[in-house]
Amino acid sequence: MGNKQMHKVLVVDDEEPILELLKYNLEKSGYEVKTALDGNRAVDIARKFVPDLVLLDIMMPKMDGVETCRLLRDIPELQKTFVVFLTARSEEYSEVAAFDVGADDYINKPIKPRALMSRISALFRRDSKKSSPTSTITIGDLTIDRTSYTININGREINLPKKEFELLYFLAQNPNKVFSREDLLQNIWGSDVYVLARTVDVHIRKVREKIGEDYITTVKGVGYKFSLN
Repeated sequence: MGNKQMHKVLVVDDEEPILELLKYNLEKSGYEVKTALDGNRAVDIARKFVPDLVLLDIMMPKMDGVETCRLLRDIPELQKTFVVFLTARSEEYSEVAAFDVGADDYINKPIKPRALMSRISALFRRDSKKSSPTSTITIGDLTIDRTSYTININGREINLPKKEFELLYFLAQNPNKVFSREDLLQNIWGSDVYVLARTVDVHIRKVREKIGEDYITTVKGVGYKFSLN
């Protein structure tokens, strides 16, 4: 079945057979696809191609997937781009590192193409459901613009990675309401993505580092809330 929106996907892996397998299955599903054999090439292609999603191998020579993802997240045009890690590693620290640099999903090899296509479709589906008629939230000196994925505090513009932005936006949509880590995982990452609960803590910490400590409050033993001062 073709993808009506013709989403663009960049596949990055140092193994050519995997690139060919994924490219074939993605194109068959209606996606526009480009491939790269290493992280440096991936960053160069991504700047021009501006993919909607990047499938990124975590173990690559020269520059691994985590560092590649960090560079991709520094490109303003890619703030809304999904990054899905592909890896043969199952150690917990790899998963934490992946989500720490802004991954949206984490899939272990060997890859099952049909299952992968399903996961990708779910990401795009969930993203389309998040579109809201209220694209801008202004609370005090803070403005959150979901159209441009930017934050403005007292005239200072801040760009946040996709998941950090969505976390802040979700909390700001529900001011003074306390959400547990599990609530936030469900609403930001979704039930079909396995993410460690402490990933929420990491993202909250990063948001606070960028916008200050005053907006998101920790409710001990319960979770987090966006505070109206």
